[in-house]
Amino acid sequence: MPFPNIDPIAIAIGPIAIRWYALAYLFGVILGAVYGYLLLRNQRLWHRGAPPFKASDIWDFAFWAMLAIVIGGRVGYVLFYNLPYYLENPAQIINTLDGGMSYHGGMLGLMLAAILFTRSKGGNWLSSLDLLGAVATIGILLGRLANFINAELYGAPTDAPWGVVFPTDPLQVARHPSQIYEALLEGVVLFIVLHIMVRKGALERTGLISGAFMIGYGLARIIAEFFREPDDFLSFVLPGITMGQVLSFPMVLIGLGLLFWALRRKA
Repeated sequence: MPFPNIDPIAIAIGPIAIRWYALAYLFGVILGAVYGYLLLRNQRLWHRGAPPFKASDIWDFAFWAMLAIVIGGRVGYVLFYNLPYYLENPAQIINTLDGGMSYHGGMLGLMLAAILFTRSKGGNWLSSLDLLGAVATIGILLGRLANFINAELYGAPTDAPWGVVFPTDPLQVARHPSQIYEALLEGVVLFIVLHIMVRKGALERTGLISGAFMIGYGLARIIAEFFREPDDFLSFVLPGITMGQVLSFPMVLIGLGLLFWALRRKA
């Protein structure tokens, strides 16, 4: 399949260009905040009827979230994916014009921001991680779609009829649209599963949703990475294993621990 003719620049006004990737971050936070507001407003969903903070505070947290995602994503990329290069070229650490964001780093930054923000409000920080788990899939979905529009992070070569020839691929061969695989698994499927859990009262057991999110995201990322082309400068960190899979495996283990702990607690 030929790559759809989508301009990575969504809006251009003179020298000012707004990319779909930036809009994905922006609307991921906004839509996540709207969904989070609805969850926080329904106090009956939460353990002892106490959400981590007031529903109206979600808009203040959205600002924290945007900064945490960008800073955490960049720091995570520098540390996890290309540290030797940035040690030699420290000025390039703040240069994000040519990409370079880590989802795992962004998630860690977002979790830290949620903990600090909730503690400042006197709430339960673990409940705030449950809130993040419930809403984070929205931003992940939009981010993966933006990866596809940018023709980046594409998959391995394939003979499948839905293989896509990406314009940025120097080999110009059909490849798995792994960004779409991840959007469906990490975004759509995981959102539906967690939403059903929330509707069934999972937020009443603190740690259950955050544990389920970590398991779901970790497994989805591990599966999708088998179809994804590893970064040229990194390749496989172990035989047949990518850095994304290495970083996702501890997520699954921590998520299992949280899930087990939440289910063992008395209701």
